[in-house]
Amino acid sequence: MADSFSELGATLRDWRDRLSPEELGLPAGARRRARGLRRQEVAQLAGVSLDYLVQLEQGRATGPSPQVLAALARALRLTEDERRHLFRLAGQPAPDENRVRDTLPDSVRRLVEQLPGSPAAVYDVRWNPIAWNPMWAAVMDDPVDRPERQRNMAWRYFTGLPVRVVRSAREQLQYEQAIVADLRSNFGRYAGDRRLARLIADLRAASPRFYSLWESRRVGVYEHESKTIDHPAVGPLYLDCDVLTTHPNSLRVVVCTAAPGSRSARQLDLLRAAPRTS
Repeated sequence: MADSFSELGATLRDWRDRLSPEELGLPAGARRRARGLRRQEVAQLAGVSLDYLVQLEQGRATGPSPQVLAALARALRLTEDERRHLFRLAGQPAPDENRVRDTLPDSVRRLVEQLPGSPAAVYDVRWNPIAWNPMWAAVMDDPVDRPERQRNMAWRYFTGLPVRVVRSAREQLQYEQAIVADLRSNFGRYAGDRRLARLIADLRAASPRFYSLWESRRVGVYEHESKTIDHPAVGPLYLDCDVLTTHPNSLRVVVCTAAPGSRSARQLDLLRAAPRTS
């Protein structure tokens, strides 16, 4: 097993070295001794301590948890094959088809980033946003400004947190039924995912409305919604939001567009041209 952890450390170092800070939107800096990412950058991206990452890379830490391995896989942008290899090196069972795959493929990230004129975001099966472009932040409000749980689409709605989407009573019912049915479908497919199970348990406890809809046992997929956005700077936006599901990781790519030549399209152009504030 010692050899396995030495190999784990060497592999982590190699994967870290092959990434450039520019790929992850990090400042390159004038003086960098590391060929790729610095250890502290990977530690920050993965949400682990720098000391623990050093121990892992030096083969001194044993038994990293599946949660830590999944976080490292996301931070290092591993492919599915690499992710499974990482788990095997750490002595953990490789994730199977019935587990949520949180790896964000570079192609999906580029798809979102290269849609500069349309709000676009990527959600996992729990409806947590994991990537978004500047237009999404400008139109919907930037998820990074919220605590992690409050970024969740279902949690924000069913616990009454402020959102910019305005819905009629009929639209509310359609949205509620669609998002709960989608979560129930995912719960059936990924029954072993603890984070999904915890979200659903917390929603059942926090929202009588969610509890009632959940007990209806309706299953389905949230695929499309026409939304009215009450934007504080440019006024109401009327957008069509389509949800594209990637395979095999079931990530949801949400892209919002306005009808060509419409007032909403011109408003989006204004938001795109507006200077970003940090």
